[in-house]
Amino acid sequence: MDNTVSLHQALIYSMVTITAVDAKVGDLELTRIGRLVQTLPVFNNFDPERLTHITQECGEMLQVEGGLDAVLALIGQAVPATLSETAYALAVEIAVADLNIAREEIRFLARLRDTLGLDKLVTSAIERSATARYQSA
Repeated sequence: MDNTVSLHQALIYSMVTITAVDAKVGDLELTRIGRLVQTLPVFNNFDPERLTHITQECGEMLQVEGGLDAVLALIGQAVPATLSETAYALAVEIAVADLNIAREEIRFLARLRDTLGLDKLVTSAIERSATARYQSA
């Protein structure tokens, strides 16, 4: 396993990990990851053909003991402070995609927040914003 990953890999790892922590990786979540990678400016220089490989790579790391800690460490190393909120927002976006945030997802988001050194007030605003986007009448 590499000791470093690219920024794009780290951002994708944050999204993949939030889908995997509750042991229920759904098609809706995977589709949303693909859509975000194809449309957000932070992925402008990313080759979307690599998405499947990176997703599988992250999944394999999460399967081994200590894998979650290793993935979080890689994310923390690769994401600059200027994009920490973006990494967190991407994970939240995937978490709210199915309109049901599991306890495991909440715990992962807290660990991701700490890894990225984000303020609780900032992360609460990101979470509330994402929730508001997916509410229905």
